[in-house]
Amino acid sequence: MGPVAALATALTCAGLVQGLAGYLAVRRFRPAPPPADAGLPAISVLKPLYGDEPLLEEALGSVCVQDYPAFQVILGVQDHADPALAVAERVRAAHPGRDVLVLRDDTADGPNRKVANLINMLARAKHDVLLIADSDMHAAPDYLRRVAAALAVPGTGLVTTLYTGRPANRSLVAALGASGITHGFLPGTLLARALGRQDCLGATMALHRATLARAGGLQALLTHVADDHVLGHLVRGLGLSIGLADTLPATTVPEARLRDLLRHELRWGRTVRSLAPVEYALSAVQYPCVWALLAVLATGAASWTLALLAAAWAGRAALATGIDRALARARNDGGVRAPIWLLPVRDVLSVGVLLASFAGDRVDWRGRAMRVDGAGRTPNAPAALAGNGERAYGQG
Repeated sequence: MGPVAALATALTCAGLVQGLAGYLAVRRFRPAPPPADAGLPAISVLKPLYGDEPLLEEALGSVCVQDYPAFQVILGVQDHADPALAVAERVRAAHPGRDVLVLRDDTADGPNRKVANLINMLARAKHDVLLIADSDMHAAPDYLRRVAAALAVPGTGLVTTLYTGRPANRSLVAALGASGITHGFLPGTLLARALGRQDCLGATMALHRATLARAGGLQALLTHVADDHVLGHLVRGLGLSIGLADTLPATTVPEARLRDLLRHELRWGRTVRSLAPVEYALSAVQYPCVWALLAVLATGAASWTLALLAAAWAGRAALATGIDRALARARNDGGVRAPIWLLPVRDVLSVGVLLASFAGDRVDWRGRAMRVDGAGRTPNAPAALAGNGERAYGQG
C-alpha cells in the first residue's frame, strides 16, 4: 500500500467515525414538551424579503400560524417593484386575525441591504423580544414557543436554530442540496456544539432588544456578509451564551440546475473560509466516499479499495438513513429522505466546493459579483446584499 492509498484509507475511516459521532449527536437532539402560555413574552418576528422564490408564500405563512399568545410579523422589502411584495400582501390578507405588517421602505444605510432592511423593520417592531428569520424558513407551529423557552434560560443572550433542507422541486440537484444540509451541515453543527462551539446561524436569531443595543445594534453588521456570525460574536463578547432551540425549521432549496447550486454553495464556502479557514479545511474529513475514491485511483482500482469504497458508501447510507429516522418527529421539511444513490456525488461536490473556496475570494450574490475579505466583510459591496442570510451546506 502506497502512502497516498494509506492516507486515503485513514481519512475514509476517520470520515465514517465522524459521521457516526454526528449521527449520535442528532439522536440526542430530543425536543422537550413545548412550554405553556404563562410567562411567554410577546415577540416581533422580522422577515427581510428580496424577490419571489419557490415556496415563499408557504414559508411566510408558516410563521403567521404559530401557536403562540402574542406576536407580530413584519415582512419587509426595500424596492417597491420587488415581486416579494405581492407575496407578502397575499400572506397578510390570508391571515386577517394576525398582526402582520408589510413594510415598504427603500432607506439603505449600508452595503448589506439585508441588514439595512432589518434596520427599517426594527423601527416598527412593537415588542422587546426580536426574532430575525430568513424568508425561506418553514417553521413548525410551536417554533416561537421553543425559541422563547431557549431564550428564557439564564445567561442566554441569543437563540438560534438548526434546520433541514426542503427541496422546492423534484430535481436531483435539489435533492443533492437538501442532503448537504440535512445529512452534512446539521449533524456536523450538532457535533461541533457538543464539542463546545456556539455558532449563531442566521436562519433564526432571537434576542432581547436591549441585548442587541448593547452589542452595537444592527448598524454593527452593515459591512459584513456573515452578519449572523458577527452578531453571535458580539453577543458572546457581552458574556452571554448562544442557545439552541429544540426545533427544526426547514430551509427551501430552490435550485434545479447544478450550476446554480454550486454557485450558492461556493458563496457560503468562501464566506465560512474567510472566517474559519482551518476548521473549514478540516471539515473535508467528513466525506468518506471521496477518500475511498482517492484510494481506488491511487491503487489502480485494487480489489480492496473497491471494497473500501463500497463500505464507505454503505456507511454513509446507513448514517443518513439513521439521521432521517431520528429526525422523523422534529423535522418540518415534509419528510424528505436521503438520496442514497447520490451520496458519493454529494461528497465529491462538497469537497470540490471546499477546494474552490480556497481558490479565490469572489462570490456571486443574486447575479452580482463581489469579494469577501478575511473578516467576512465585503469591501465596496454592491447593493445586492438583501433577502435571505447565508444558507449552509455541509458544514462540519
